[in-house]
Amino acid sequence: MQLYNSLSRTKEEFIPHLEGKVSMYTCGPTVYHFAHIGNLRTYIMEDILDRYLRYSGYDVTRVMNITDVGHLTSDADTGEDKMLKGAKREKKTVMEIAQFYTDKFFEDCEELNIRRPEVVEPATACVDEFIRVIASLIEKGYAYEAGGNIYFDTSKLDQYYAFHNFEEEDLAVGVRDGVEADGNKRNKADFVLWFTKSKFEDQELKWESPWGVGYPGWHIECSCISMKHLGEYLDIHCGGIDNAFPHHTNEIAQSEAYLGHKWCKYWMHVLHLNTNSGKMSKSKGEFLTVSLLKEKGYDPMMYRFFCLQSHYRKSLVFSWENMDNARTAYNKLVARVAQLKGEGDVDTAAFDALRASFVKALDNDLNTSLAVTALYDVLKAKVNDATKLALIKDFDTVLSLSLIEHAESLLKAEADKKAAEAEALAAEAAKDPFVAEILEKIEARRVAKKDRNFVEADRIRDELAAKGVTLIDTKDGTTYQIG
Repeated sequence: MQLYNSLSRTKEEFIPHLEGKVSMYTCGPTVYHFAHIGNLRTYIMEDILDRYLRYSGYDVTRVMNITDVGHLTSDADTGEDKMLKGAKREKKTVMEIAQFYTDKFFEDCEELNIRRPEVVEPATACVDEFIRVIASLIEKGYAYEAGGNIYFDTSKLDQYYAFHNFEEEDLAVGVRDGVEADGNKRNKADFVLWFTKSKFEDQELKWESPWGVGYPGWHIECSCISMKHLGEYLDIHCGGIDNAFPHHTNEIAQSEAYLGHKWCKYWMHVLHLNTNSGKMSKSKGEFLTVSLLKEKGYDPMMYRFFCLQSHYRKSLVFSWENMDNARTAYNKLVARVAQLKGEGDVDTAAFDALRASFVKALDNDLNTSLAVTALYDVLKAKVNDATKLALIKDFDTVLSLSLIEHAESLLKAEADKKAAEAEALAAEAAKDPFVAEILEKIEARRVAKKDRNFVEADRIRDELAAKGVTLIDTKDGTTYQIG
């Protein structure tokens, strides 16, 4: 499997630290508001990676944090804590806000068939780990206390900007988002590991520490939660492209300073979901959620399908027109699956050949667009329906578009509709002998056509026409009109 590594900025063969096992870390949500569908695009693509690794035979352990403290509105060291902002907005406690939006996040994930990671850890459950690692960084000379806060000293590193090629002269204050004037910092790029009351007097969540009552910075959380559950060597770290700097850059700095060796080998970043007006963001006020999609009549699987039709390293533009197109395509796909019959044996040679195209697509840096094309190729292939259904079930263990389930629901809905129509006709026939005669003739004509006795079928049609009854043939059967 070839995976694009943001660290080397090239596609590399994926080789885990331990053969057959994969440790995977996903930056989880800051639970101060609903997740917008741009956030969820990232989680969908991470879910595809997780599922494909399992499909390929790896034993995967995936960890996700829940940020319920310490994430400031600037994504750096300034602004208001996002959790406090949410609590003020809704006049609730921070922990009430955290629990509510954590639950809503996982409800959205369930709607989108995103697997829940094996480990989900809120930051507030790991304060002791944060303090221990920060104390070690101070002892090793990588961190210092200033103005009541603990800062990581980026000047101690040979290379700080892991994902960029920034030069020192490019880091003038105000030139770039995240470069911030802070008189306590020794260097412009230094970042906070621990805040105390000297930073924010109104912080609701505070803990005792060797440096005073305070709370952790956002960046230290992911490093410590990952190391707590996955050990000193991490195979894959995932997140949105906006996390690459400063968040992931700071994670690498503090983790490798603490460990004394390389921490994470592969970094996967998913690009933004944009609207016609630019990047989707909660800060712009009203934003798009899974609930809103459902209110407008879109099944969440249609949004997942929309995301899979593009590569994760390409920005994706959301519009209602694009969603309409995705809905139409998804519904047609489900309808085609519903037409397949499961009788017969699976053609193993054809199965393996068609599956190889699917595997080749995902082995090439998780190319879901080509994987969807491989799915369509199955439907067009000259193989029996049993083989097609087996392949669709196999592919959907990764794509997780609920194709078989939706096809079964479609067939049930159609059967229920026909049953209801038959029941209504039977009731009508019971009241009117002429209607009963028409229905009897329609059934006789259906049998004649099935037996290829078209002369008899035409005779019945003409007989009814003479009585003022017009037969109307449709793909769902024959109806009639009197007069």
